[in-house]
Amino acid sequence: MNHHQWLEGYRRAWVERDAHAAAELFTEDAIYREQPFKPPFSGRDAIRQYWATVTQAQSSVELRYGSRVVEGRRVAVEWWANLVNDGSPITLAGEFLLSFDEHGRCRELREYWTLTDGRVDPPPAWGR
Repeated sequence: MNHHQWLEGYRRAWVERDAHAAAELFTEDAIYREQPFKPPFSGRDAIRQYWATVTQAQSSVELRYGSRVVEGRRVAVEWWANLVNDGSPITLAGEFLLSFDEHGRCRELREYWTLTDGRVDPPPAWGR
């Protein structure tokens, strides 16, 4: 699996709210740092549990990626998500810093994101 396939798998898992598919994108001992000031989710089982919880109230997920910055097995990419959470539309804008193993599974994910109420489209030239 390459990083293009991984990102598409992540997008598909989020759209389908498939915690099992999301967890399978990671190594058994992966680190998933969703918040910089909180402990990370460590290991595939913890990632699966996190995903099952966080996506439970979500629907109508649309996820797009910007251009990728690739250095060896590390990838940085902006993402933009429009979705419905607990019945209300929200928009999330964020960035992943991903580190992959030799088989294309993610060994470490760091993300930074912010959200706003309502459906908002990206600004011009976003993701380039």
